[in-house]
Amino acid sequence: MEKQDSALRVVVGVDGSPSSHAALRWAVRHAELIGGDVVAVAAWELPGAHGWSAPAVDPGFDKSIAEQGLVNQLNEVLGESGAAKVRQRLMHGNPVEVLLSEAEGAEALVVGSRGLGGFRRALLGSVSQQCALYATCPVVIVRPTVDVRDSGTQAE
Repeated sequence: MEKQDSALRVVVGVDGSPSSHAALRWAVRHAELIGGDVVAVAAWELPGAHGWSAPAVDPGFDKSIAEQGLVNQLNEVLGESGAAKVRQRLMHGNPVEVLLSEAEGAEALVVGSRGLGGFRRALLGSVSQQCALYATCPVVIVRPTVDVRDSGTQAE
């Protein structure tokens, strides 16, 4: 299923945050309604690698562990049978650039309102904000549903 395929695609960014898990659930429900496919995209990049001309190597990064982490997240959020219906893409690069590229020609790009990085007080994460500004398809930004009794914090 490439970007050029005629099947309806819903691309969703997954980074392990509660917000991205809510986005994943939303993307799956939406894809079921429109008869489309879901592509879960996780991006990784080396810290501070932007603007560096030499090949950057992160000795602590293991792609197979990262791929298994993505599989585990999908299984945790959707169950094994639900996760089996989702195409998984682990891409090297800036998360915004990866998501925008993967979402070209998609029915929608779905992202969480806040990922694992950034400032706690930010109303909207930098990745979701950039995706909303520059995507060539509709963008859905999903806020997590948090049970304040369990977490001791307010839903963001």
